[in-house]
Amino acid sequence: MNLSTILSELASVPAIPSCKMWELLVRFFFNFVVVQLVIHFFYYPKSRRRDYYFTFSLINVSVFMLIFLLGNIDLKIGFALGVFGIFSIVRYRTETVPIREMTYLFLIISISVINALSVQINWTVLLLANLLIVLVVALMESERWLSHTGCKLVKYDKIALITPYKREELIADLTERTGLPIIRVEVGHIDFLSDATMLKVYYRADSREPNSVDKLTKMPNGELL
Repeated sequence: MNLSTILSELASVPAIPSCKMWELLVRFFFNFVVVQLVIHFFYYPKSRRRDYYFTFSLINVSVFMLIFLLGNIDLKIGFALGVFGIFSIVRYRTETVPIREMTYLFLIISISVINALSVQINWTVLLLANLLIVLVVALMESERWLSHTGCKLVKYDKIALITPYKREELIADLTERTGLPIIRVEVGHIDFLSDATMLKVYYRADSREPNSVDKLTKMPNGELL
């Protein structure tokens, strides 16, 4: 195939209408701003995970472009739902994706699909739909709406305080020694030979600072609660 043939074939390709180009640009930036608002102001302040910030942003761009550009091939809703299903069940091989990250991934894909396929929807309705999504996310992430309770395992030495009628004294001692606003204590394994016990301590935590250590269910030496 010579150069003239290639040029003639390129010349025969129909040009993209300028209205479609502007529609792509406007919808792309609108979708990008909404998703970045969700990621930057609601997801990132609590998780501080730059890797997921990067992943969510690129998935947003790729899904939007894929749906918007290929949506013109009359695949429309069926194609969108197929891509939506594939991405919604994705699991990374290197690590298990936490439920909060999977939820945000599901949400971001949903926003991208909605903004890419809503070509025939009025802009007022589209703006309202995106605004409702952002407001719900803000409500669910609000500390005034939902309080966060942390949980830690403590190997405790003052075994005389574990009796029920000394619970207030036990909580006061744990609060003083740990500096945590403890609200409840559960007594687990008791070792009278070493005068030690395992406690599960619940406390009011700052929801903006998630602690992965709270997910531990056993001590490093293997002693179960």
